[in-house]
Amino acid sequence: MKIEFEPAWKLRSAPVTPLLVPLLMAIQRSGSLAGASREIGYSYRHVWNLLGEWNRRMGQPLVDLERGRGARLTPLAVKLVELEERARVRLAPHLAELAREFERELHGEERADLPHLNLHASHDLALERLPDVVEGTLALDLQFHGSVKSLEALGRGDCDLAGFHVAEQWRTPEIEACLRPEAHKLIGLALREQGLIVARGNPKAIHGLGDLARLRFINRQQGSGTRLVFDQLLASAGIAHELISGYASEEFTHVAIAAAVSEGRADVGFGIRAAAAQLGLGFIPLVNERYLLACGADRLESPELRGFVAALRGKSFKAVLASLPGYDSAITGRVMEVEEGLAGPRPARVAVRG
Repeated sequence: MKIEFEPAWKLRSAPVTPLLVPLLMAIQRSGSLAGASREIGYSYRHVWNLLGEWNRRMGQPLVDLERGRGARLTPLAVKLVELEERARVRLAPHLAELAREFERELHGEERADLPHLNLHASHDLALERLPDVVEGTLALDLQFHGSVKSLEALGRGDCDLAGFHVAEQWRTPEIEACLRPEAHKLIGLALREQGLIVARGNPKAIHGLGDLARLRFINRQQGSGTRLVFDQLLASAGIAHELISGYASEEFTHVAIAAAVSEGRADVGFGIRAAAAQLGLGFIPLVNERYLLACGADRLESPELRGFVAALRGKSFKAVLASLPGYDSAITGRVMEVEEGLAGPRPARVAVRG
């Protein structure tokens, strides 16, 4: 049984029909009320009546209808669509985690016979899809936290695996402080590209870190691996974070960063290429990094970990990685010593300006 949660909202205590925003989005795409009704699978009369009802509730029209010119969203409707998309992006990781919790409860008896692993990890688009890949063979309980918090949870014994990421061209003291070579092993998840996420077409002519002082920036939360990497990039380029407007403005996922740029709440953010591609945004690569999973060395040969590593090496998860721009499977499923995992093999170039 697959469970999904969808965000819903109310206006003056009245629930907003789930059909309204999809209808507005279809009108935005097709420029026609008739075309939008066909796209969402409802009659023209039904969507006409729905718009009339919501025009009355809002006190102004949501769609401009002109003979011979089709249908066009009003500024109010455009804002409703933007707010809906923003809510979905921000809530998606939390709703997915809640859905997994419900599935664990409802499938308790079925899952009791499966090997079980708790995974705390820094947010990652490929990792989001791993529970589906191992469904039926492994009970994987996934929670997203920052890299440091995930590793601290592993140290306390609160999880079996901790996901984190490090840039290939330098060491990260905050990460290394959580790992002990004699006690831990590392498993490769993927290589990723991180960089500046910019608006489609790069209208602000952003070339690198040196441009940030003139822009509105959106940052990841403190303790996240992405925040650590970004701070290292600034230090390497000799840029003080006090010069960056929005450095203290935070989001908790890569896609939320991309959404802030897409909606115009920020000119630029720092995140993975795949998040920029998901929303059709521009991307300026700055750093290559390894996404790794830490576990206790004494657990590596357990049935749970053997099954987990086999899933990473399997075709299904490799297909997930291949579908995400900026990902590479060169280290996927490779078991490493701590030193090998943390020491990147090659330097990456840091763009400061043009």
